[in-house]
Amino acid sequence: MSATHLDPISEQAIDWMVALKAGTPDQALLQRLAHWLRQDPAHQRAWDRLQQRLGSPFAALHALDQRAPGQAAEARQLLLTPTHSRREVLGALAGMGVVAGALWSGWRSDSAQNWLADLHTASGERRSFTLADGSRLSLNSASAVDLQFDASQRLLILRRGEIVIQVAADPQRPLRVRTPQGQVQAQGTRFLVSQEQAATRVVVLEHSVRASLRDGRWQDVQQGQAALLRSDGIQQLGGEQQQRCAWLYGRLEVLDEPLHAVIDALRPYQRGYIRLAPAVRGMRVQGVFPLDQPQEALAALAEALPIKVEPFGPWVTLIGPSQG
Repeated sequence: MSATHLDPISEQAIDWMVALKAGTPDQALLQRLAHWLRQDPAHQRAWDRLQQRLGSPFAALHALDQRAPGQAAEARQLLLTPTHSRREVLGALAGMGVVAGALWSGWRSDSAQNWLADLHTASGERRSFTLADGSRLSLNSASAVDLQFDASQRLLILRRGEIVIQVAADPQRPLRVRTPQGQVQAQGTRFLVSQEQAATRVVVLEHSVRASLRDGRWQDVQQGQAALLRSDGIQQLGGEQQQRCAWLYGRLEVLDEPLHAVIDALRPYQRGYIRLAPAVRGMRVQGVFPLDQPQEALAALAEALPIKVEPFGPWVTLIGPSQG
């Protein structure tokens, strides 16, 4: 399950933003926020990053809606449409009277790394490619891959997200997938690789792969098996793992997973931030959910679990324990 991870400091910054926007902030709240910002330079960086990504676009759209009701919705729809080029979007926003460059920058900052990669997908998008050697590569939402194919090698560098690849045979150039934790070498196979927080997940769908760490340690992973690559070792995973490739068909299939893992799988399909309260992170989930309708998936989770899903404007969704 591919994830767009929120670190604890970013989650704290979201909590402060929610507290400020929930009503008219009093002096005591502002003083507590100022104290939190002074505690650690990382707090200030997280706050600035949040304001850049969420505050600027929200403020620009709000100001536009005050001047010309209805145009904010049009601008938002324009930004959400992946088929437009940057030049087209900037020109259209400028025509609406929006500060186009700032709005575009704030909206698209999370996609910058993706757009620079050789192959990439936007939030909510899945794509499949046939590579030069005949291999078939599928990218999950918000994923990015660089290719290094030449006469001596076939190398994929997974920058972000999750892929499934059906490898074309080439005994002279074994296909490899490299991640920050190590690499996976195909042995005539079909397999999934997911970049997670400080780990690489490998699920073998056909035949086998050789998973290795940067220090040279390695382990063969057979069909139907899965493993996690971390800097300190390779962990063999038990239980059913092959359902993790259900995203190829627009589904999220969950077999007794913690809620935080399910939310992490939905994050690349849900625009903005999802803030999950610590009290509900470990709740167990089982079911099948639609990836292309993340709001429906969240609503289904709220029906099945004692949780409350609360949108906070268009950019933040809060998930916590239900009341009563």
